[in-house]
Amino acid sequence: MALSASLLLRQTQSLVMTPQLMQSIQLLQMNFLELNNFIAQEVEKNPLLEVAGPANGGQSDFEPQGFDGADGGKSPDRSDEAPLQPSRVERLSEALDTGVENVFQDDAGPRKADAPELLQQWKSMPGGAGESSEGYDLDDFVAGQVTLKDHLGRQIPFTVTSETERLIARHLTDMLDENGYLGAEVGELAVRLNAAQEDIATVLAKLQELDPPGVYARSLSECLAIQLRLKNRLDPAMSALLANLELLARRDFSSLKKICGVDEEDLLDMLGEIRALDPKPGSSFESAPSESIIPDVIVKAAPDGGWTVEINPDTLPRVLVNQTYYEKVAGSVAKQSADHAFLAECLQNANWLTRSLDQRAKTIMKVATEIVRQQDAFFAQGIAHLRPLNLKTVADAIKMHESTVSRVTSNKYMLTPRGLFELKYFFTVSLGSNEGGDAHSAESVRHRIKAMIQAETADKILSDDDIVEALAGAGIEIARRTVAKYREAMNIPSSVQRRREKRAIARSVSA
Repeated sequence: MALSASLLLRQTQSLVMTPQLMQSIQLLQMNFLELNNFIAQEVEKNPLLEVAGPANGGQSDFEPQGFDGADGGKSPDRSDEAPLQPSRVERLSEALDTGVENVFQDDAGPRKADAPELLQQWKSMPGGAGESSEGYDLDDFVAGQVTLKDHLGRQIPFTVTSETERLIARHLTDMLDENGYLGAEVGELAVRLNAAQEDIATVLAKLQELDPPGVYARSLSECLAIQLRLKNRLDPAMSALLANLELLARRDFSSLKKICGVDEEDLLDMLGEIRALDPKPGSSFESAPSESIIPDVIVKAAPDGGWTVEINPDTLPRVLVNQTYYEKVAGSVAKQSADHAFLAECLQNANWLTRSLDQRAKTIMKVATEIVRQQDAFFAQGIAHLRPLNLKTVADAIKMHESTVSRVTSNKYMLTPRGLFELKYFFTVSLGSNEGGDAHSAESVRHRIKAMIQAETADKILSDDDIVEALAGAGIEIARRTVAKYREAMNIPSSVQRRREKRAIARSVSA
């Protein structure tokens, strides 16, 4: 067969992942903080981008002249002005004499004619008339947060007297983790500090008597032992129990009774005492301020009985494109120069970013609206009416791909009259109905199981089979192993253990 060259014309379609398309996909799954950091980086390297100040829900009273917003609207051209000249708003402010120094003069401070005795007090205040306003800081009036190390540092001088022991105590305090545990042994500390092990052990014993009880422990068993010792409850049986906490974690009570030499009633009493202890004594002292979650979507009850879904304006960065600056600079450079190519690339990236942010907000709005529509019963009547929902159902309803819906629901939160929920919370697997009706959400079934167990009494403990029968009576078809799996996931013990614990509690209350 002879070989020959031929020329063929073929037309195909393919999806090309450009860098901008990849970044658009990444924008969808960014949370509020990540999005702000990304925009800050883009503004820093792109001279045509600016972020409008947050006013009136993210929009300014006066739009900067010569900018394009994310909606594509273009403001009047003012290319005849220099970029650094005062804006129209500033010139209008000067013409009307509305400077800050002329507004609310009565609030600037007490006047001598009004209250002479207050004038000296005002001058002596930080940031008052006697000092520069630059020294005024609102953080000076915020209540200080006491850390664990600060709390312990106030007690150490009353317990440790000598200077050498105080140096050791300070070093041990610096080594505490956020839960109050000491992550080193006495021998290791002795080598590090070049001190005798006896001296370190003596200081450590004194520090373990400080508040909160259980600090400076090197393990969980030692932490619990310290608290029991302070309560004078560390007897040999309790010491044996603390030495075998792994058996307690496995709920091997028969072995624990033999090791501790106690009967079942005494063992239950000992377990009750351990549950009353604090395994993380330092956790109540925050090492860093807690970060609040900013919801991306807000759901409110509408007057017509429905729901109003809107994007939180605080999470909508208003990115503007300075078209006027581009036209001024582009007109002063040669069209074939590298500077002109750089400006064209900056303009293209800036326009892409504004369009991508607008598309991101619209996509989040579509997904959130469809979730609210699908879960209307949940918002109206509670978790027991949460419907089973998957990504495909929402994606088909809004004509998008499942991967897009998955990215939108990642790290996004919805503020509702029922509370604050992550968007992924509303996507749960379905459990069949034995009556041929609608399927049940796994989350609502877990809620039912938890409510049934909380309502049981010591004389009538529900086994997993009893729960299966009760759910079947409510039209929920579920297997026994599924009930056991849900129960263990909620950290609920078995019916045998619950019966023992509730009977022990009943005896203690009656006594």
